[in-house]
Amino acid sequence: MAVVNGYITFDEFDSYLAAANNGQTVGTANRRTEMENAINAASRMIDDHCGRVFYDVGASARVFAAADQHLLELYADAYTITTVKTDTSGDGVFDTTWSSTDFQAEPLNGVVAGTPGWPFTRLRAVGDYHFPMFTEARVEVTAGWGWSAVPAPVKQACFIQSHRLFTRAEAPTGVIGVGEFGAIRLTSVDRDVETLLQKFRNVI
Repeated sequence: MAVVNGYITFDEFDSYLAAANNGQTVGTANRRTEMENAINAASRMIDDHCGRVFYDVGASARVFAAADQHLLELYADAYTITTVKTDTSGDGVFDTTWSSTDFQAEPLNGVVAGTPGWPFTRLRAVGDYHFPMFTEARVEVTAGWGWSAVPAPVKQACFIQSHRLFTRAEAPTGVIGVGEFGAIRLTSVDRDVETLLQKFRNVI
């Protein structure tokens, strides 16, 4: 099974495991599938934990219902905004095309909590038009959805979680050892992974 939309590659994971195993690589033919499965599973666990994906979903048009005439929440990540259109008459035809000066894509400068490289998550009306406020979708946004590059903390989280899943067979009951207060058990998401991903969680 190949790695699909994984946040690390097979070769990167193989090198990571080698560094943790005194330089011995484990990416032999009979373990490659296990490693790729671990990467895929860890990547999707990260998606579920954060409520967003960190790969390039591709460009497409999506429709939205505006709750505010000045601010449109995309409830998705867009690394580039191509076109914004609105349906002014409610006939399902997006007849008004906004110019690039009619809206402001945010967060400004792609910075959130001091971290650069964030995609856009909302649009602010700053020109000649406002977002029609109706229960039906009256705004169409064509954009490149997702992230254009995987953030470094997400990549590191994928290394840790992939390793955790890959070695899971060594602790079939979930117990990885015994400490001062009894059995030490694996949790679904590593605590370091939770810390790395904290600022990327999309809580709606």
